[in-house]
Parts: sequence; C-alpha cells; structure tokens
Amino acid sequence: MQYPIESWDRRGFLKANVALLGSAPWMLPGIASAAEKTEKEEQGVTPVEDLMQEHGVLRRILLIYRECLRRLDLNETLSPNMFTDAATIIRSFIENYHERSEEEYVFPRFGERGELVDLAVLLKTQHEAGRVVTDRILTLAATGDLAPPDRKQEMILKVTAFIHMYEPHAAREDTVLFPAFRGLMKPEEYDTLGDRFEEREHELLGANGLEGTVKRVAEIEKSLDIYSLAKFTPT
Repeated sequence: MQYPIESWDRRGFLKANVALLGSAPWMLPGIASAAEKTEKEEQGVTPVEDLMQEHGVLRRILLIYRECLRRLDLNETLSPNMFTDAATIIRSFIENYHERSEEEYVFPRFGERGELVDLAVLLKTQHEAGRVVTDRILTLAATGDLAPPDRKQEMILKVTAFIHMYEPHAAREDTVLFPAFRGLMKPEEYDTLGDRFEEREHELLGANGLEGTVKRVAEIEKSLDIYSLAKFTPT
C-alpha cells in the first residue's frame, strides 16, 4: 500500500521500512526480526480499539458539557464559546469521522450477517438525532448570549438530551456491538480495515488525527478547570 509522504503515520512508516529491510540482501536476521516484531506491535491497535479510543474523546466532551451545564444552571461566568468549541469537536471528530466510519464499515456488516441488526439500526438513528441536537447547540452558542431565560433553558435541555443519549449509546457499542464485530470478519479483512481507518483519520483530521483532537479537548478542560483528574476523586 502506498502512503503519501505528507500523510504518513507510524503504521505506514513501519510498513515501508519493514518491506525495505526485508528486501536488502545484507540485512542481518536479528535486525529484520526486530523490525517485524515492531510492525506487529504497531498493528496491535485494532479497528475496535481505535473506535473505543475515539469514544474516550466523546466521554471527555460529555464531561465538558456537564461542567458547562453546571455553570449555566448556577449563573456562573461561562462563555458560549465553551459550547461552541466542544460542539465543534463533536461535529468534526465524532459525527463526521467516528460515526461515519461506523455507518460505512461497521453497521453494514451486521446487516449482511443478520446479527444485532435492530441494535445497529437504532444506533444509526441515534447518530442522526445527535446531529440535529448538535446543530441546535451550535446555533444557540453562536448568539453569543445565553442570558435570556428561554435561550438558556433550551441550551440546558439540548445538552442534557445529548448526554442522556450518548452515555448509553457509547456503552452499548463498547460492550455489545464492538466485541461482536471482530467475529464478523476474516483476519486479513480486519487488518485492512485498520489501515482504512488510519487513512480516513488523516484524510479528514489532518496529520495529527486523534492526538491533535485530544489536545484540543485538553485545552477546553483546562479553561474550565476540569483537566486535573484528581478533581474527580471523592473526598
């Protein structure tokens, strides 16, 4: 598989170098073996693990939403930009990348095999509902003023509804759908899908992909003073 230079990631780099090393007549067996081992370790990040890592981003955004709701409800200082920044990540990373990957590569497999079809259909329906809610959150935040009671109340209702749906949504995918997904594919198909996820990530999100998105989430958390994990420890 060829990788454009500007979009190479660790997976592509390792593949190219293992192929090069393996074809060199002077290559020492020990070095080739180490390179092959490194490639195998890198390929240990499976498609399902990729999807679950992306759910980690979703869950951190839900925590951001909860903190924004708390401040809004208590009339504490809160810039509407906090909702805008969080919802923008939901739109670009979760809805346009993560969910589209599920809809294109994961859900159809269950339809083809006749397994967990009702669940897959419901999950897709929830994706569509979530996009409608995100549209409204972005629209409300774009007004720049959440002080009017009706606007404030609608924001609280929309964000609460989003959290209420996506917490069980992600949990059901992680514990039911994703574990079953691996069994629907041949090993070589599964490996190829991992490559496709990697390519799609960089096509849609740029060179930094998941890592860059996590950094953006952390910046919002720091601005809301909820970045420190210790803050969530019961006292």
